[in-house]
Amino acid sequence: MTRADAKQAGSVATDAAAPQTAVCVDFGSTWTKALHVDLVSGEVLGSASAPTSLHEVMEAYDACLATLTEKDARAATAEVLACSSAGGGLRIAVVGNEELVTAEAGRRVALSSGGKVVAVVATAGREAESDLGATLSFTTPDLVLLTGGTDGGNREAIVSAARELAAAGWRGPVVVAGNRDANPEIDEILADVPHVTCDNVVPKIGVLAPESARAAVREMFLEHVIGGKNLSSRADFRRIVQGATPDVVLQGVETLAEVLGEDVVVVDVGGATTDVHSVVRPDPEAEHVREEVVAVTPVTRTVEGDLGMRWSATTTLEAADHSDPSLAESDLSGEVEHRRNHPDWLPRTEQDKDIDELLARIAICTALQRHAGRSRVVLSPQGKVIERTGTDLRRVGVMIGSGGVLRHGREGIEERVMRWSLRGGWQLPEAPLRAVDSDYVLAAVGLLARSHPATARHLATHLTPSR
Repeated sequence: MTRADAKQAGSVATDAAAPQTAVCVDFGSTWTKALHVDLVSGEVLGSASAPTSLHEVMEAYDACLATLTEKDARAATAEVLACSSAGGGLRIAVVGNEELVTAEAGRRVALSSGGKVVAVVATAGREAESDLGATLSFTTPDLVLLTGGTDGGNREAIVSAARELAAAGWRGPVVVAGNRDANPEIDEILADVPHVTCDNVVPKIGVLAPESARAAVREMFLEHVIGGKNLSSRADFRRIVQGATPDVVLQGVETLAEVLGEDVVVVDVGGATTDVHSVVRPDPEAEHVREEVVAVTPVTRTVEGDLGMRWSATTTLEAADHSDPSLAESDLSGEVEHRRNHPDWLPRTEQDKDIDELLARIAICTALQRHAGRSRVVLSPQGKVIERTGTDLRRVGVMIGSGGVLRHGREGIEERVMRWSLRGGWQLPEAPLRAVDSDYVLAAVGLLARSHPATARHLATHLTPSR
C-alpha cells in the first residue's frame, strides 16, 4: 500500500459544525507530550512537551498548550483529549482460579487493557489460604481483575475468591470477568466494594474474549483510578483523560493496522520498560498448530519490566547475547550503572550514542523474542504438529519503533537497532518495513479513534513506511 493509497483510505470529511482542531495529550511520569491536530484535514499543526510534575500534572499541560498556542491560536480553544501513565500508570492485580487458564487469561487481558500487572494470584490447588491482603498491600495495585471458571461451570472457585478479597479488606475497584453464573452472588459479596461485572474472559476452554473486560477496566480506570492518584486538583484533568496510555496506544496500533491492511508490531523503548504491541491476523496454518488452553488473540501487548534505557539499563545488558561482537571486547558495566543512577542523563558524544543504540537493540530484540516466542515440531496423538508459544510475528509487514532513544536518535537508527537474527526458532518479523514514530503520533491516533475515526485514520498515515 503506497502512502497516497493510505491517505486516500484515511481522508477526512468536512463537517462545519464539528470542532476544527484537537489537542491530544499524553501525561507521562517524566514527560508530558501534546500534539495539535486539524480535525478537518487530519494534519499535525504543532507538537510540544514539558516535564511532568507529579504534584500537579496539569502544569505540564499548561506549558504544552502555551507552546502550541504560539504556533496556532486555535489550540487555546481546541477539543482536548488525553491519556495518562503518570504516577505509575494503571497497576492491576489479577486473581484467577487456575494459573495456566483463568489467571493467565486475566494477565493477558490486563496487559491489553493498558495495565501493568503487579501480581497474579491463582486460587486453585493451594494447601492453605494465601494472605491475599498482604499480597495486595505489598504490590499496591490500583485495581483487581477477578477471573475464574468457564460459563456454566463450577461457580465456587470465583465466589470463594470474591469472599477472600472482601475479607482481606480490599476496598479498591474490582472488575469481575469470570463465570457469569456467579455474578449475582459476587455482587452481594462485594456490595461495599466498587466493582463492575462483565463478560467472562474465558467463556469456554480455548477461547479468550477480552473486549468486555477491556472496556470495564477502562471505565474503572477513569472513574476511580485517575482521581485516586491525586495527580491533579483540577477538575479538567479528570474530564479530559480518556484512558491509560498503553490502552490508548494499542487502539492506535489497531487503527494503523486497519489503514495499512498489514500486520503491525510496535516496540516502545522506555527508561524502565519496553512494551510490544502487535496486531496480527489469524494464521491460515492455525489448524496445524496445537490448540492452546488460553487462545491467542489478534491484538496483544506485553511489557518487559527489566528492559529499558535508564532505570533498567543494567538488567538490559544482562539480557544480551554476549556472543554478539558488539559486546565481546567491551566492559559496559560502568556506563549502564551511570545510566541507571541518572535516569535523566542524555548522551552527548558519539560513543554515548553508540552505547544507547546498543542498549536499544538489546531491549528491542529481547522484548520481541519474549512477545513472539518460538515454533517447533512436536509429536502428539495426531502425529507431528507445530507447537508455538507467544504471538507469531513472522508475517508482520510493518514495524514501528517508539521511545526517546529512537525519536531523538541519529539518522538511520531504525535500521541499526530494529534488527535481529532469525535463528533459533524465534517467530520474529522476517521482512518488515521499518519506521519511527518521530512525531509521537500513535497516542493521538488512539485518542481520536473513537470520537474522530476518519481523522485518526488519516493521522495514522504519517507512520506509513516508504517501500
